Amino acid sequence: MRKLRRAPVYDPMSTPDPAPKSAEEVIKGEPAQLDFQGRMSYGDYLQLDRILTAQKPLSPDHNEMLFIVQHQTTELWMKLMLHELSAAIESVRSDALGSAFKMLARVSRIMEQMVHAWDVLATMTPPEYSAIRPYLGQSSGFQSWQYRSIEFAMGNKNAAMLKPHAHRPDILAQVDAAYRAPSLYDESLKLLSRRGLAIPHSHLERDWTLPYAASDAVEAAWIAVYRDTARHWDLYQLGEELMDLEDAFRLWRFRHVTTVERVIGFKRGTGGTGGVSYLRKMLDVVLFPEIWSLRTHL
Repeated sequence: MRKLRRAPVYDPMSTPDPAPKSAEEVIKGEPAQLDFQGRMSYGDYLQLDRILTAQKPLSPDHNEMLFIVQHQTTELWMKLMLHELSAAIESVRSDALGSAFKMLARVSRIMEQMVHAWDVLATMTPPEYSAIRPYLGQSSGFQSWQYRSIEFAMGNKNAAMLKPHAHRPDILAQVDAAYRAPSLYDESLKLLSRRGLAIPHSHLERDWTLPYAASDAVEAAWIAVYRDTARHWDLYQLGEELMDLEDAFRLWRFRHVTTVERVIGFKRGTGGTGGVSYLRKMLDVVLFPEIWSLRTHL
């Protein structure tokens, strides 16, 4: 019988690693651009001077920087969410589902990032928050126009939520446009109708400013998609992308309410809401109801 040769065993003691190089030695052999006189740099492209000087704590407390950066970072993520959601809605409207799937998946991943961001804010203890709260006035995340535009784009319409932005006509115009436009789910139902599925007229031509009302007929259409995935594969994938998105949104809301309760208990929010009590009500909001309810009937 032929004997198998054993592979040589690497002995790290026999061939010592070369001495570690200094940073200067490492960069010396690289064709890196080091002189940016008259050239665009990393900081120039990202406008870091503006971003990194936008933190203006009002209190003398060390922990206010965390509070500011947390919310500014969230607003940046929401800016990207709106960019992707708007394009996804347009893609669904034009039957470009491949592009829509990529954008919706990205929005869900952004939501995951925002969920984990609450872990950082949760390091702020009640005494630390109490030290900065008097300096916040009535400013509140409840007044975030980008968040409100996201809610409207996903179908949670409420005319009262326009009022916090009435003092800024430029911002109000953007929020109002999202309020009056068909939501992501509205456009998805229109797509199902174009594909020959029986969506009632009441859900194809309606007042888009009204909250969405669940329909047995819409549920039946989605059930038809899920029972014949081979025939309706892209619509089935659309349903699951919507499910992923709402799942991530629910997790974000849940981490929001638990973090707020951990930091301020049941105090009223700085924006005048009931704080935790208001946020708990938002946990009951369902954006795409038939995609959830159909699972009971499969």
